[in-house]
Amino acid sequence: MENNLIMRIAHATGPLALRVAETGWIPIWGVVRHRGRRSGKLYSTPIAIRPTSDGFVLPLPWGDGTDWCRNLRAADGGVVRWGGAEIEITRPEIIDTADALPSFDAFMRPIVKRIGIKKFLRVRRATVTKDTGPLIGRTA
Repeated sequence: MENNLIMRIAHATGPLALRVAETGWIPIWGVVRHRGRRSGKLYSTPIAIRPTSDGFVLPLPWGDGTDWCRNLRAADGGVVRWGGAEIEITRPEIIDTADALPSFDAFMRPIVKRIGIKKFLRVRRATVTKDTGPLIGRTA
């Protein structure tokens, strides 16, 4: 019941979250662009995001069965809009909390642990259309 309520809230607030995430104003939010596995339709999904030296770590609060995660894995990548840049990503890989925690700064690590997210998606940058180096390590 509780998970169903959370999902309904997420769907209801999705359009607003997408608009805010696309602006790049909130450094922990981004947008993942992916194609449907069967439909081929292009989707844009607002996500939490953490930059790494070679890509990003994306928390999976609803697990690795979400459509956007499955679509990225099936296509071996997609595009992330983060910090005002469109960044092609590749090699999506499911990782656990222990592997994801080093990507978070000392302030965020205890928060990530407390939230209890067990799975994350690590992706690598294929190309960068804008220098995101100054944005790495930025927190909200």
